[in-house]
Amino acid sequence: MRSEERKIILSVAAAIVCTAVFLIGGFLGGYFVAVEQAQRGVGPAAQPPEGVDMTPVWKAWQALNEKFVPASVSTSTPMATTTAELNQEKVWGMIGGLAASLNDPYTFFMPPSEREQFATEVQGSFEGVGMEIDVKDGILTVVSPLKSSPAERAGIRAGDLILKIDGESTEGMDTTAAVRKIRGEKGTKVILTVRGEDDADSRDISVTRDVINVPIITTEQRSDGIFVIEVAEFTANAPDLFRKALREFIESGDQRLIIDLRGNPGGYLEGAVEISSWFLPSGAIVVSEDYAGHASNIHHRSYGYDVFTDKLQMIILVNKGSASASEIMAGRSRTMGSCLTTRWR
Repeated sequence: MRSEERKIILSVAAAIVCTAVFLIGGFLGGYFVAVEQAQRGVGPAAQPPEGVDMTPVWKAWQALNEKFVPASVSTSTPMATTTAELNQEKVWGMIGGLAASLNDPYTFFMPPSEREQFATEVQGSFEGVGMEIDVKDGILTVVSPLKSSPAERAGIRAGDLILKIDGESTEGMDTTAAVRKIRGEKGTKVILTVRGEDDADSRDISVTRDVINVPIITTEQRSDGIFVIEVAEFTANAPDLFRKALREFIESGDQRLIIDLRGNPGGYLEGAVEISSWFLPSGAIVVSEDYAGHASNIHHRSYGYDVFTDKLQMIILVNKGSASASEIMAGRSRTMGSCLTTRWR
């Protein structure tokens, strides 16, 4: 794998910088290498670069402290902006700008709050109400509640506009802040004030939080003798779930298998390596990290589960929403015996 095609998450204090460049998609794809990178001299212990004049940065910092006035304040009187919290936000902003200067849509900075949320999501389960939300036309909106989730049971519907969370207006609130407010300990309640797309009035819905297990892997035994395993994301628990799905496939007696990676944005690289290991001999390289001479290359090899014979007929489906770890598995599958990888809408 070429250096510009790899995905890396670098630890910077309590935050992370994400390099997510792998052909298609923008999910943080692949693998945490904070410790490895720190050991190689990349990370928080790095020294200021030689020959770089940082004076303009500190001049800009001082100018902001002296002259910045929030847009909501109708006065020209300078306001203090040197509190520890605001200073920290400015530091995160500087790092974000540093990452953005590379003009690479898949290289970006993730501050601590977002990093914590991401780390929780890729575990495959969390405590909350179980719904996907997004900001559409400036309004916090329910994309869809998860099947059988507390949100669905409470009557939350796709397209509902979330106007308040526990009485607090969501106007100007981003999804990260909203998720922090909606999630919480199992058994506690959150009051969501919502309005349906076609409703004139809003309504309050009380939702009791629970442990949400994201449906990462689903299976289907079709009547035509084809068994389908859909992998929605390579979370931390995806390999174990995939093992159970394979057991269902073997017990079904079918010889034709479809692995559906459409819309799978990636996740843990290790998940893709372990799942690919069911179809590759021990020691076979699944993917390599090429550091172009800046560090030793890393080869991620199959664990050699390789339980299937040449009688297995397998197709892996991908589309434009398949990225990162999905592409690694799909790309490697081209050498897996009688396996066909096809691009599907």
